[in-house]
Amino acid sequence: MSTDIQVHKPTPIIAKEKLVLFDRSSDMKQTMKALEAGKSVLITAFYSNGLSLLKELQVYLRRKLPTESFKEQREYRAQYHKLSNQILIEIADHKLVPKKAPSIGWLEKLYPETGNFLLTFPQIQGLNSAWQWYIKGIAIPVLRNKLHPYYGTYFPTRFDHLILFDNWLKRYEGPKKSAIDVGIGSGVLSFQLVKHGFQKVFGTDTNPNAIVGLTEFMGDTKMSRKVELDFGHLFGKWEKQTELIVFNPPWLPTSKQLNRNDEAIYYPEGLFPDFFTEAKKRLLPEGKLVIIFSNLAQITNVTTDHPIEKELASGGRFQLERKLTRAVKAASDKTKRDQHWRASEEVELWVLTY
Repeated sequence: MSTDIQVHKPTPIIAKEKLVLFDRSSDMKQTMKALEAGKSVLITAFYSNGLSLLKELQVYLRRKLPTESFKEQREYRAQYHKLSNQILIEIADHKLVPKKAPSIGWLEKLYPETGNFLLTFPQIQGLNSAWQWYIKGIAIPVLRNKLHPYYGTYFPTRFDHLILFDNWLKRYEGPKKSAIDVGIGSGVLSFQLVKHGFQKVFGTDTNPNAIVGLTEFMGDTKMSRKVELDFGHLFGKWEKQTELIVFNPPWLPTSKQLNRNDEAIYYPEGLFPDFFTEAKKRLLPEGKLVIIFSNLAQITNVTTDHPIEKELASGGRFQLERKLTRAVKAASDKTKRDQHWRASEEVELWVLTY
């Protein structure tokens, strides 16, 4: 694996125009007008002023925009994303300038070449959360050890699909010489495969942070000799045939240009046709293709298309051996989003063969 992979990180901002300063005494209406006019607002004095401004921005947008349907919620989030990212915070010597701000190790780890710059407040919130997860670790029900996810790497916050996969692995009686994990992310599926006796797992990802993070996380442990990584699209450099291919793709389609944070959630149009074409070349005659998916796109009326059903109906490459489903747990009481559709959400595990 190449050691000169460049990780994705928020791009440092250099202010080119006069910034609107914000503290506790600032007029909230004027600040909202400034944001809607496209001006950048700098948080001063206390870190908590940034939190207060974000809260007011949410209230302001909720008054303006309905959030009843799934699509309306997406529109609200798009507006909030746009305006909140005009709220800036200053960094000096790898530390946040406002008082009572959190200490975020990523500022030094990701930006060794520069200690003085600006970032958006949501970016700082993301860096702060990611630092807490990285330091404290995250317990995953199907794994013995905690995950310590690297910045910018997708990791699961719901576990129904992982439990479904773990239950399938317990009953799997095929050979366990090797497997390929397409889109390895934070490594959960690969670690499950090793736990259940697979001798070698080849993991790929288009996200450099996933590859760099897992390389660091595994270090020189036994796991690093069982899980081999490649930074690349779909199967990357792996040409060798294997007895098992696992794929946990994004569950929602998109027609817009993806940003890197969306790639774990929304899949581009050609992803599944390309995946099935390449998977056929790399699956041994008696091998199995396991895809973890969900009915989320259908029950939220984003699309009626189901990419796996489509492949089975018209692809001519694979046949269905088995489909397992598991109901998703109800949404947390803490969530403010309308998620009534969660009652009918199911995660799916598709086992395909030749």
